[in-house]
Amino acid sequence: MENVKEITQKESVIEANSPKHYKLIVIGLVVGIFGIMLRFVSDWEYINIVSNILFALGSFICLKAVLRILK
Repeated sequence: MENVKEITQKESVIEANSPKHYKLIVIGLVVGIFGIMLRFVSDWEYINIVSNILFALGSFICLKAVLRILK
């Protein structure tokens, strides 16, 4: 029975260290930073709304990736 538990733990560690999670974090960071930098680019009327949406989207993507790692 312990052998099955060890195999499950090893698979969990391998899944947590998968590069796809970290690529998703990088994508989320880029989207979020782009949203922050967009605030300083223009005086367009709706730039704050667009930048806030991009920042929230980037934050959501990062949180999704972190929760997948912890799973």
